[in-house]
Amino acid sequence: MELAKRKPTRLKGHDYSTPGAYFVTICTKDRKQILSEIIVGTGVLDGPKNILTSYGIIANNHIVNMGDFYDNIRIDKYVIMPNHIHMIISITTNDSKITNGPSGTPVPTNSIIAKFVSTFKRFCNKEYGRNVWQSRSHDHIIRNKNDYEKIWNYIDTNVLKWELDCFYNE
Repeated sequence: MELAKRKPTRLKGHDYSTPGAYFVTICTKDRKQILSEIIVGTGVLDGPKNILTSYGIIANNHIVNMGDFYDNIRIDKYVIMPNHIHMIISITTNDSKITNGPSGTPVPTNSIIAKFVSTFKRFCNKEYGRNVWQSRSHDHIIRNKNDYEKIWNYIDTNVLKWELDCFYNE
């Protein structure tokens, strides 16, 4: 049986190690809702609350601490949803340090974002004791200030719009 050909997810010709901002989405395997629970408020002023599970807490800790391994990567904004994580990741400089991962081994150009996501998943899975992540992630190159602000707002309001989210499943 021949395997289906995968569509490339990276923009052809773009160097993913250059300074800039990227919108990254990482999903759980089979979109299982294990990272958080969104509780809808009962009062008029009560908005939905996003309560992290033990899996979500571990993911949050690794997002916060990834800067310990990557000096030139910054997480500008993120949200941990029940079955996925959205992040704005900025590569801040072209410094050669960014071409080395946590183990100190060289990272090929065009893969800094992919290496970051892979490292994040590996660190989480080690604590979880199993793989909980979908094999691929999605990224979008943020091209300008307007695009950045639109994505920032999307992340900011993602919890409010959970039931309308393309990743929502009951």
